[in-house]
Amino acid sequence: MSDEAAGGVDLPADGDGRRSSSTFGREVVAAALQGVDPTGAQAAERETNWRSGYLDHVRRLTEAGVACALDARTVAAEGLATVHDRMVVVDRDGDRPLWTLRTAEPARHVTDAVVAGTGAPEQELAVPYRGELLTADRLRRQLDDWSARGVIEPTVVDAIERVLEHPDWLRLPGRTVVVLGAGAELAPLGPLLRWGATVAAVDLPRRGLWDQLLATAAESAGTLHLPVAATAPRDGLADLAGHAGLDLVADVPAIADWIDGLTGRPVLGTYAYADGATHVKVTVAADVVSQRVRATRSDAALAYLATPTDAFVVPPEAVEASVAAYEARSRTAKLAGRPLRTLSGGRLLKRNYAPGVDPGICDALVPQQGPNYALAKRLQRLRATTARAEGSVVSLNVAPSTRTRSVLKNRVLAAAYAGAHRFGIEVFEPATTNVLMAALLVHDLHTGGGTEREHPWQQEAEAAVHGGLWRAAYAPRSALGLATVLGVGASRG
Repeated sequence: MSDEAAGGVDLPADGDGRRSSSTFGREVVAAALQGVDPTGAQAAERETNWRSGYLDHVRRLTEAGVACALDARTVAAEGLATVHDRMVVVDRDGDRPLWTLRTAEPARHVTDAVVAGTGAPEQELAVPYRGELLTADRLRRQLDDWSARGVIEPTVVDAIERVLEHPDWLRLPGRTVVVLGAGAELAPLGPLLRWGATVAAVDLPRRGLWDQLLATAAESAGTLHLPVAATAPRDGLADLAGHAGLDLVADVPAIADWIDGLTGRPVLGTYAYADGATHVKVTVAADVVSQRVRATRSDAALAYLATPTDAFVVPPEAVEASVAAYEARSRTAKLAGRPLRTLSGGRLLKRNYAPGVDPGICDALVPQQGPNYALAKRLQRLRATTARAEGSVVSLNVAPSTRTRSVLKNRVLAAAYAGAHRFGIEVFEPATTNVLMAALLVHDLHTGGGTEREHPWQQEAEAAVHGGLWRAAYAPRSALGLATVLGVGASRG
């Protein structure tokens, strides 16, 4: 979403002027744990190699909140408070506190441009899958198949069934969905516009990107709002593309004020992605935008896609299914597994869960994605937990591992994805994930955030499309290396 722009939201500097994402990540995790798990907080503080050692500490953020809902909310509140206390805004005068963005005046002035599509709205939910468009009963059969194979949680079937029963929900009447990171592959802009919804798009001022977004809007049945320079001519889409866009990291006040002026109940969706530490900056900037808008728009909802490659508490049924899958391994798998576990010191092909554990924790954190990715995605979960406790409508659904460009450029992950099916994991194509998760967003917005659960972990587990990670026989990281080896040939092909 953001280039390494000069100025804007940034990491705090140490005494030598260095902005270390490792130091920052360690501080946030330790602070989040301090109130409920001081031992875990100390362990995080003492971690000397955060880039490789973060996995256990991020998992502990999940473990610390299992005991009771209050503990989970405390972890979320303390983690977010530390982020907002420590992050800064950099400008020509140096660093200033992040909180100053809550009331700061915009550095640039934009106006709202509107593109009304000329197409006919899609009248029913159609999910692309393996060369087909699945609708009605064909889609229901596929959902049942995914559920039976443990690719999705059964609550996904229930949620999508509600959307199928109410096709009028698709256009989200009365709402304006703000897509922060509109050009991201998994952002819901395309499906929402095809369904006739009103969408407000935020992304970098890159002409090629806006050419594509504007063309999508013009052919759709929806309405697209976009921020453009106040001095921009309005003679056609091409002129708009050359003047559209804002940098989320650098333009928080301008984005927030523009959103505040839109009609319709706002839905603030964070879909922006960036490499490395910039992902943390973008995520925090989006959080500041949402907080600033929510201060004046009490009807604002929040929307996120959670990554499946994180640590989640899972329902007892998922544990039971995983244990059954482990016991049902073929004779060949059992014979091969013993020496592999021995030679690897127990690291390969471990059980996903101990039998009878309730609840279980699926630790699917992937070291190849790095600590900045883990922190950025976890911050979204922390905000979702806190916002729900405050009474806001929140849509946060676990999206499946997907063959996006950002993932496939990592050769290890590309190979692992190619070999994942051998361990019962289904990796989705972007088009399938895009529409399926947009439909879950529609469900959540029409049902007050989905079924209300007692504990935050239960809310996160609701309607999770984890691709099979939660119900697989093996702990995800313990099978990653073998999946990579088995997938090397396929990924090269």
